Amino acid sequence: MQLKPVFLLVEDNLIDQLVITQLLKKVLDVTETEVTITNNGMEALQWLSSHQDLDQLIILLDIQMPVMNGFEFLNAYDKLGEELKKAIRIYVLSSTLDQEDIKKINENNYVTGFLNKPLPIEELKKTIHYLNT
Repeated sequence: MQLKPVFLLVEDNLIDQLVITQLLKKVLDVTETEVTITNNGMEALQWLSSHQDLDQLIILLDIQMPVMNGFEFLNAYDKLGEELKKAIRIYVLSSTLDQEDIKKINENNYVTGFLNKPLPIEELKKTIHYLNT
């Protein structure tokens, strides 16, 4: 039996939230895909603290957000328990062209991959297929 990943979208832009959620459901070809939306890293950490029993979680993390940005989230994520982190894959989803930001993303041990906005559908399909094999 394939596990259906749960998605945590950490994104402050309402239009991006809607588009990404619809793309995920279309790519996965199911309407029951669980996509939880948080508006910043602080909300994401709060959600994680109350959902520590997940088998497979994919976090799509924006970088530029108010309250707690993506880099601050990754720093706080580092302090979470190892048991929780082993079920999580983090993909940074950003339109940044800043080479320093891209370097920091690529060097972070918790980031599985970097996806450019707008969300690349074919790359997302490959990622989802990889997770289900």
